[in-house]
Amino acid sequence: MTIALALLPILWLIVALAVLKVPAWKACLAAAIISFIIAVVPYGKDSAIMLSGALEGVALAVWPILLVITAAIFAYNLVVHTKAMETIKAMLSSVTSDMRLLALLLAWGFGGFMEGMAGFGTAVAIPAAMMVGVGFDPLKSILACLVANSVPTTFGSIGIPTTLASLTGLDLNLLGTSIALQLFILNVVTPFFVVMIIGGGVKALKGVFLTTLISGLALAIPELFINKVAGPELSVIVSSIVMMASIGICAKVLPTNNPEYQFKSETQKISGGEGFVAAMPFILIFVLLLLTSKLVPAINGPLSAIKTSVPIYAGPGAKPYTFVWIATPGIMIFLSAFIGGAVQKAGFGEMLGVLGKTFNGLKFTYITIISVVVTAKIMTYSGMTANIADGLVAATGTLYPAFAPLIGALGSFLTGSGTNSNVLFGPLQTAAAQKLIPGDGELALWLTAASSAATGIGKMFSPQSIAIAIGAVAPALDEYVKENKIDAAKAKELHDSIEPSSIMRHIFKYFLLYVIVAGIICYLNIGQGII
Repeated sequence: MTIALALLPILWLIVALAVLKVPAWKACLAAAIISFIIAVVPYGKDSAIMLSGALEGVALAVWPILLVITAAIFAYNLVVHTKAMETIKAMLSSVTSDMRLLALLLAWGFGGFMEGMAGFGTAVAIPAAMMVGVGFDPLKSILACLVANSVPTTFGSIGIPTTLASLTGLDLNLLGTSIALQLFILNVVTPFFVVMIIGGGVKALKGVFLTTLISGLALAIPELFINKVAGPELSVIVSSIVMMASIGICAKVLPTNNPEYQFKSETQKISGGEGFVAAMPFILIFVLLLLTSKLVPAINGPLSAIKTSVPIYAGPGAKPYTFVWIATPGIMIFLSAFIGGAVQKAGFGEMLGVLGKTFNGLKFTYITIISVVVTAKIMTYSGMTANIADGLVAATGTLYPAFAPLIGALGSFLTGSGTNSNVLFGPLQTAAAQKLIPGDGELALWLTAASSAATGIGKMFSPQSIAIAIGAVAPALDEYVKENKIDAAKAKELHDSIEPSSIMRHIFKYFLLYVIVAGIICYLNIGQGII
């Protein structure tokens, strides 16, 4: 009965969003209220303590999650406002006129790069908005970016496994290598799904099969090698650069000529200087995020010290919540956007106007994400999340390794974050290994890696990720409709296609397939002997 009650907020979200078609902000707000009632009444937790946990969720949602989402979408909106996006479109079309390869370049390559550098939804928000701005179907753009983000998530934000290793006491390089091994097959096949989503099925692979395969191997092989040799921090960042380079080279060496997938755009020559100015915000994002990351301790250390720790959660084992004021991706993206906008000759007043429109366009997204994070915090602090995981361990017995990825996916589904999923369930995986085979360190490593590898799988189906995608794509779609004078009926059809219920229905099959494949890989110990 306890597990059934613990599952209610999750079941409500699935039914409300996918079946009842309740607006995301209303459904998620209701989930937060439901979780609070369950925590206080049947679970018997102190209401004041649960309220403090909810407030900590609000703090986490606002800083850094909403900060980085707002910054990312503001950066994109500003690039559109300054007309630099038109230059970027021309640059992209000069790489390839094939929409399938362009989707790989943006959703797969650039999306992986943004995940490695910043995380927190930027890998979906920015590439999806760019794709719509270029002329891709909005629903397909969101689906392609969500699926593409399913595998790099675990190595996002300059190497998330570092947190997991510190929590579990596992060797960082071995943990990263184990994760890369378990993701190897999905790394290779995911770009094929991106192409099929954009092109409308398996037939879309004709003419780009080899390029797609190379782009998958361009993530899988470098990621495994870098984790084994150097650790997880650079594994996705370097791999994504290899991915983008390989797609660009293949587009020139293996040209396509299928009229059905030709990208329509006006051909214009762009000088190196024009391209540099147009891409300035994104170049600055890369530079500033890299310089202020843990990879440059001389800069990261002093900036990370500028922080404030505030006691919010008042329950057992409470720790102060820390606001890192400068060394956080959102601040760096905001700085990049303002500096880039100035280089593109946008006035400060203009930029504030764009920022105001960004805030207004995201108001319901803010409610949605805050509600989701609050729900996750209440479920964690009340013991609901642990009950769900413990129940699965008890129910599956020796088959548990096949379900270990589901635990990690559940964590990121609830929180929208690979980091949070690792924090929630990393220690549980090592405990489960001890229950199955006491003293088996390799099993603990393998199960923990399986859980972390699956965080992206849950993230692509997470209400938070879907809310971020819609929040980014909707304004980009408005701009596209305006620029191309799309009639009202067609515009409404395009907007209706990106409702949360529609996205969840379409993405669920990928979520289910990936969970099953990850479970099989974990259970059969595929590749474990390589470590």
